[in-house]
Amino acid sequence: MLAGDSGGDMREVVTDLALLFEHPLWFLPLFEALERRGVDHVALRPDGHFDPADRTAPARVVFNRIAMSSFLRAEEHPIFHAMALLDHWRRAGARVINGPEVMGIDSSKARQLSLIAGLGLAIPETRVVHRIADVEAAAATLSFPLVVKANIGGAGAGIMRYDSMDELRAAIADKSLPTSVDGVLLVQDYVPARGGTITRIETLDRKYLYALDIAGAGAFDLSGTAALLKRARCTVAGDTGVMHLATAVQTPVVTLLGPTVREFGFLPYNARSTIVERDLDCRPCSKMGGPVCPLGHHHCLEWIAAEEVAEAVRRLPQ
Repeated sequence: MLAGDSGGDMREVVTDLALLFEHPLWFLPLFEALERRGVDHVALRPDGHFDPADRTAPARVVFNRIAMSSFLRAEEHPIFHAMALLDHWRRAGARVINGPEVMGIDSSKARQLSLIAGLGLAIPETRVVHRIADVEAAAATLSFPLVVKANIGGAGAGIMRYDSMDELRAAIADKSLPTSVDGVLLVQDYVPARGGTITRIETLDRKYLYALDIAGAGAFDLSGTAALLKRARCTVAGDTGVMHLATAVQTPVVTLLGPTVREFGFLPYNARSTIVERDLDCRPCSKMGGPVCPLGHHHCLEWIAAEEVAEAVRRLPQ
């Protein structure tokens, strides 16, 4: 459901809260909590259409939870459509939380860096370009190693390291540079993680919630993996970063789903890809999977035969 499904103006809106979301499962606990507390609300997906002339908002308050990583789950992602939709609802009289201005910064590493620098905080030396032809000149103003990253990433996607100008020129020549859905790239000094960890801080309404150290951050180089995957005829992988990286460089993928399920949304969006899985009552057992099966058997993966995987590879569109 989107604005445009009904006519009228803000005075006709009786729903207190509308939640605009893209991932099918991430917000089920939130919806259940709202139900328990008796909060009048409606859950909206960013699909379908809206009428720019319709002045109806879906609720008095609209809470936007469109993820920037949505482009990893659908080639026809809703990021830019959602910005226009949220602006439209706000003009119709709704109070919008995480509106188009917030999405504009959330969807742009370049704008994030400008904001951080404007607050007087240090940022890595960075050059922002929108043409591949400008990448080499931008890199010449920095030192190696450096990284090239997508302006719109999400979930760590679209980041590659280069140790020399020759390596960068080769990536430009064979068109293996990262790509961004908005066409903008960042050329940036490579900053190794201090002590092998980075610290992720979560805040809410300017208030500190928690922080956690993530070990191993920056300890591996995605550029070599991406270059290898780009040369492969196909990739067979689980629901992992390798699967997403292969998809990003347009290599066909056979994805093996075990503890996770396709409804989680972490799927290869490459049209020349397929999924192999077993329909079991115990799936899914977790959001990310893990080394230990809760039931002690790992049937979700062990019952996928090698012959079935080979047949899936043979059937991939050329």
